[in-house]
Amino acid sequence: MLATIERGLERLAVWLAALGALIIVVQTVWISYGVFMRYVIGKPDGTVTEATALMLFPAALLGLAFALKEDAYPKVSFLIDALGPRGQRFMNAINLMLMVIVGAFFSIAGFEATLRAYESGTASEILLWPRYLFWAPGAIALVVFTVYAIVRLMRVLSSPVRLTANQP
Repeated sequence: MLATIERGLERLAVWLAALGALIIVVQTVWISYGVFMRYVIGKPDGTVTEATALMLFPAALLGLAFALKEDAYPKVSFLIDALGPRGQRFMNAINLMLMVIVGAFFSIAGFEATLRAYESGTASEILLWPRYLFWAPGAIALVVFTVYAIVRLMRVLSSPVRLTANQP
């Protein structure tokens, strides 16, 4: 069952990362349009800066779970490689526990920010877009990342330590 949940979260991580990539494409096109309007046409578009800035938050967070899936977070691997299987498992568990703690903190903060923006009805200053639309994808991405980190931690803790022939 844990493996099924993990596979589902991995698929969701890929879809969230694809959504983040789509946001980056939209930002690129919009910024290019803004540059064209400013320097070729001579009439700057006043919405480009705010729109692309608002899209940065969800774009930055939508790839969190995918990075965990691909083991793409920076780490000092030469220290981990120097340990035996038990030490590697322990360090991996500690790393995942830290991710869960930090992810849970930011998940709560992102979820609360989304609810507060929705309840208050706040909107962006120039575009007048509801702010909760920008908080919600980030909050969802943080929750998915945290749940995925918990599942990965459970898998590490429940898997047996494999000893090689040269290790005691």
